Amino acid sequence: MFVYNSECQMEDLGGGVSRKILAHNGGLMQVEVHFTDGAIGPMHSHPHEQLTYVLSGEFEFTIGNETKIVKAGDTLYKEPNIMHGCVCTKAGVLLDTFTPQRQDFLKK
Repeated sequence: MFVYNSECQMEDLGGGVSRKILAHNGGLMQVEVHFTDGAIGPMHSHPHEQLTYVLSGEFEFTIGNETKIVKAGDTLYKEPNIMHGCVCTKAGVLLDTFTPQRQDFLKK
């Protein structure tokens, strides 16, 4: 399967956050998430494992009880059901990989 970024729909989530759902199937999903300066990814948890790769920008990320600054090239791992969220300190883009795929992202 080939998925072209230019053909993926950008979804406005509000508050300076938008996302594109990229390649996915039952076992994996990749999602590109765009943030403007100061945008917030609110604290939340889900039953999926998640890797986040910082494509650009700078973020203050909280995973569980730990908060750190991350920037382009950094990777974060979130185990299932752990609370996590971020504040974008410099506009940027994250590439999230979920396993299994996020069915809730596909329902419209």
